[in-house]
Amino acid sequence: MPDTKGLKTIRLNLARTKDFPDGSERHGYRFTAPLDQNGHLDAEGWKKHRDLCRVVRFWGDDEDDVGHLVHRPGGSWGFTYDLAGDEGDEAGFKLSSHVFVPGEYVSIRDDDGELHPFRVVTVENV
Repeated sequence: MPDTKGLKTIRLNLARTKDFPDGSERHGYRFTAPLDQNGHLDAEGWKKHRDLCRVVRFWGDDEDDVGHLVHRPGGSWGFTYDLAGDEGDEAGFKLSSHVFVPGEYVSIRDDDGELHPFRVVTVENV
């Protein structure tokens, strides 16, 4: 059994937008990531547990997208769903500086380039 110390399952729900003035529980992400003691994404933990750092994008009635959390050169974080390269990646906006605790907000740019706000709903041990 792999050592999963520091790994968390994080759920993000779509925050208030023009199309969803009350936000949406049916649009968001659930992903596994290593967090440090302050709640920031941990690059060293990601290197150690890269294969366990998975993401599920759920978007209304669309089929779920399943992929990986990626840490890119230069320090940015994002999600990739297609390792073959024919599906676009999604980029987190300054995710390295965000604290992942319930009630905080983060932004993610989808593969069409549109930036969406999300609220951290839960952070649980793996």
